[in-house]
Amino acid sequence: MASIPVVNLFIDGEWRPASNQDTFEVRNPLSNEVVSIAASATLDDSTAAVEAAGRAFKTWEHSPLPQRRSVFLKAAELIGSEKYKAKIVETIRAETAATQTWAAFDSAYARGSLEHYASLVADLKGETFPSIVPGGHVIAQRRAMGVIYAISPWNAPIILTIRAIAIPIICGNTVVLKSSEYSPRTQAIVVEALHEASLPKGVLNYICTGRENSPILTPAIIAHPFVKKINFTGSDRVGKLIAAEAAKYLKPCVFELGGKAPAVVLEDADLDEAARSLVYGSMLHSGQICMSTERVICQKSISKPLLDAISSLAERLKAGDHDKDPANVQLSALFNSGSAENVVNMIKEAQEGGAEVVLGKVDREGAVVQPHIVRGVKPGMRLWDRESFGPVMVFAEAETVDELVELANASEYSMVSSLWTKDVNQALDVAGRIRSGCCNVNGPTFHSEMMRGHGGLGGATGYGHFAIDDFTDIRMVVVHPPHRQYPLVG
Repeated sequence: MASIPVVNLFIDGEWRPASNQDTFEVRNPLSNEVVSIAASATLDDSTAAVEAAGRAFKTWEHSPLPQRRSVFLKAAELIGSEKYKAKIVETIRAETAATQTWAAFDSAYARGSLEHYASLVADLKGETFPSIVPGGHVIAQRRAMGVIYAISPWNAPIILTIRAIAIPIICGNTVVLKSSEYSPRTQAIVVEALHEASLPKGVLNYICTGRENSPILTPAIIAHPFVKKINFTGSDRVGKLIAAEAAKYLKPCVFELGGKAPAVVLEDADLDEAARSLVYGSMLHSGQICMSTERVICQKSISKPLLDAISSLAERLKAGDHDKDPANVQLSALFNSGSAENVVNMIKEAQEGGAEVVLGKVDREGAVVQPHIVRGVKPGMRLWDRESFGPVMVFAEAETVDELVELANASEYSMVSSLWTKDVNQALDVAGRIRSGCCNVNGPTFHSEMMRGHGGLGGATGYGHFAIDDFTDIRMVVVHPPHRQYPLVG
């Protein structure tokens, strides 16, 4: 029997166990088998990681931009190699029960992400202009902030880990990265690649810890004077706790806190094309994506043919163990049975409120939930208001375009949306009225443009963006002219 892989902490350029030798188990959501044993960081370990990052910042802040770019390009080459791709796919599937397709996507996207972030060194420039003092000059520079505390999730563990650390490091910051307790071995692969690419010690430090320790470690890390900013991707519930802790020290945050993406379908839309995109957007990775299509809102005149087309496609999909039945299983289990139970309860509550389950049996088998379509869900119901993070599509309808827009905006979430229409002028008008960070016209909600950063417009979605502006300070140097005259002293 093969030994269970062990995940250690990475602090000041060295892999090490927890200082008290404590560990926690990571179990596959489908089989419940232990697939990883991870070091459970202590408060001393976390402090050591922050202090290592603080020491490294003194030199990394002043590192040449070509050096930073070279490290990331080398890491991109490594992570795109067959060795790393195979390791990533195997580990994602073991820890999160993802399908082969989703694991391969996360792996394939990683190289392009690193190459893109490497290119951002070109944006690290300032400007110069005359001072308001006659004869003086001002130099404004983008400078690194210090130590960044980054917390990354399990659902796209490679690309979201890269996003959490790459821009901060490219900007000259150093990072303490905390993994999800559900995917520590997978996320450690990103650290391995950057270490192999010769990222200097202390620039990136990696900790993982058992679920019970996070409420102790995270406040202590945020409180440390070396930590200047926090970024977090995860639930809005946890995001609010982190924001409250950061507010004690007036430390800024960048958050991405989920979504409830609406897809608005107008009566002139190509319904076959829309149906394929809507099912893809809602069911991919069993809906465990922040950009999943959770709400389909269409005009009543097309509701029956659109719902029929969606149902016909969705009923062909099956969730379960892809390895045991690859011919028939397209969707993964959810990341744990508690999440599956929550999804089923949300559907039951909607039923009790008068909603109709068009597809699905409103049950689960362990962590497995089959695709569901629920009609007649309204604002005020939990299934409308809260992110489900499951294979569930809410289907709603209204008469007018104004009513559709009002329903689309009836949400705290504002990350992404989509709009279906053949009328280009109407598309531009309606898309501008939907409150989301990115509106995809005749395309899936599962899409956003990397070149413009990422994030929604506020509320439960989060705030700030994963962009150069959010991980640098603009500092000014003012050169005063000689022989100035001053009040009082001449």
